Amino acid sequence: MTAQADDELWSAIGDPSRRQVLDLLVSNGEVTASWLAGRVPFSRQAVSKHLAVLERAGLISRRKQGREVLCQVRADRLDQATRAMAEVAAQWDRRLAMIKRLAEAAHAENQKRTRGKQEEEPS
Repeated sequence: MTAQADDELWSAIGDPSRRQVLDLLVSNGEVTASWLAGRVPFSRQAVSKHLAVLERAGLISRRKQGREVLCQVRADRLDQATRAMAEVAAQWDRRLAMIKRLAEAAHAENQKRTRGKQEEEPS
């Protein structure tokens, strides 16, 4: 993914309301904005705005059926998002493991110095 696509993705899924809309779409398949608005604690206008952000991020698609516009999750993009989040998690796990090793090494060195000083002190 490009940096801009990554930014749009993180921005889209970073908002709890959009995640709620996305969860409803994942659970219920193709639905209208009105249907979604009946199941969330915010207005139909807010739902439309959240859907627009999700669509720009490529997480949903819309299609017209008669007078209704149906929204659905784009599974391929959601899979990309899942892989991107897993990679970020793996990067943080590696960083935290390195911090742990450094902290343990510093602690061991400190313990070694403390024991050395105690042995040098006269009783």
